[in-house]
Amino acid sequence: MENKKANHGADGAIEHIVVVGGGTAGWLSANHLLKQLGKRNIRITLIESPDIATVGVGEGTVPMMRQTLQELGIRETEFIQRCDVTFKQGIKFIDWLDNPDDSLANADKPYYHHIFDYPLIHEFSDLTEHYLSGHAPKQTSFVDAVAFQGKVCDQHRAPKDITTPEYQGQLHYAYHLDAGKFSELLKEHAIKQGVHHVKANVTDVKLAKSGDIEALETDCAGVISAQFFVDCSGFRSLLLGQALGVDFIDKSDVLFVDKAVVAQIAYPEGHQDIPSYTLSTAQKHGWIWDIGLQSRRGVGHVYSSRYCSEQEAKATLIDYINAGVHDAQTEIKLRTIDMKIGYREKFWSRNCAAIGLSQGFVEPLEATGLLVFDATAKLLASQFPANRSHMDIVAKQFNSRVNESWLRVIDFIKLHYCLSRRDDSEFWRANRDPSSCPQSLQDRLVLWRHQAPSAYDFASRFEIFNLENYLYVLYGMEFDSQVPNNSDLEQNKAQAQAFFARVAEHGNTLTTQMPDHAELLNKINKFGLQTR
Repeated sequence: MENKKANHGADGAIEHIVVVGGGTAGWLSANHLLKQLGKRNIRITLIESPDIATVGVGEGTVPMMRQTLQELGIRETEFIQRCDVTFKQGIKFIDWLDNPDDSLANADKPYYHHIFDYPLIHEFSDLTEHYLSGHAPKQTSFVDAVAFQGKVCDQHRAPKDITTPEYQGQLHYAYHLDAGKFSELLKEHAIKQGVHHVKANVTDVKLAKSGDIEALETDCAGVISAQFFVDCSGFRSLLLGQALGVDFIDKSDVLFVDKAVVAQIAYPEGHQDIPSYTLSTAQKHGWIWDIGLQSRRGVGHVYSSRYCSEQEAKATLIDYINAGVHDAQTEIKLRTIDMKIGYREKFWSRNCAAIGLSQGFVEPLEATGLLVFDATAKLLASQFPANRSHMDIVAKQFNSRVNESWLRVIDFIKLHYCLSRRDDSEFWRANRDPSSCPQSLQDRLVLWRHQAPSAYDFASRFEIFNLENYLYVLYGMEFDSQVPNNSDLEQNKAQAQAFFARVAEHGNTLTTQMPDHAELLNKINKFGLQTR
């Protein structure tokens, strides 16, 4: 039990950091902070309520998570075995472009892949422009013209094999995971490394005369003081929002999805295939995610309460689940989650920074939740000030960088909606209305009507999604970019066509060389992966 005042040293030295809230955001933050600041002898305490459940979804990640786990010293084998992990090579977007054809089975619906591998580069010229000029084979999608991974995904192949060392792969990959089990793994690792874990409810936040947070009163652990606090308390934002009064900027006028109905579904007996990608299937008033873990599927219908009732959303999800199995499942336990769409006006105020849902949230279309939480926790740890005297300068930089990241995330998510040709509901018609589209995104789309995107369009280092991400979505959604007259394109046409042919041939080869996804997972569970 701690009850000492938060006295700073003569130079305002920071000796103790308290993280409020567990879950993935809290334990990721604690791990990052300890990794960076443990050498400075800064103590890390995490206060976790025994009474407040975490949201417990967010089962998709992006490749940055591989780097994080490796840096934290968590073995990939242990992570896969303990957290029901499967490999994720991207997202398969189904029925996002046009009104759905209800006569088609799920497996036959039109789709495109947003994969994690970068588009291939040839030294003679930009393959994107050659693709837009019609130099790729007819009926070839953009992703299959410039990369191999889409074909690998379609065949449910893995991005690595059992002899490939941990955190390495023949193709880029991330993970699907059980969020609850992942939090437990992060918790165990943090505590083992030296994070002090306190199970208690915060009952009051004590502010100093300066306006800084001085201490937290708890129901069973006394008064806990520190020089810095990290708010991982979820949507309620106990510290940053409630105690320090930082306003929330609502973005529901741009992104309309604000609720989710979720379920965990058992695999049918004898199932063998596990997709190595997330399925995202557009619906009349939102979309459904479908993530295959080793032991079950996690599905969720995210929708806009402005256009759809909870009852209708649940019925849509149940219909989707039953359409994917041979025998309709009569008992499906559904849980409804309210989502607060937007972000805080500031993410670091005085001696408190917010990570996780207390910082901001948008729908999980591109696994943005864990991505932003991980990135900002790492940024906080790496830029953490040595003392209070220059904390406000660091906070100003942090706020600017994180604000830019949130703005660009919102642009990228909106891109998926505003490019759609769907007009079968008011939800889609409103999403396509330019008045709901940020001006920054509108300006880019006007530019890209006249020329393909380039790396120069993504000058900020704090863009969460960059050139390759936009290329896969733009041309997966059949965006029309006019290619300027360029003599090099015609001059190099034959070379481009030969290169496209080699890409297709190698993609076909990989679908036979790479192991079956489920088969690889079985081997990892049995034998583990090599450390090097």
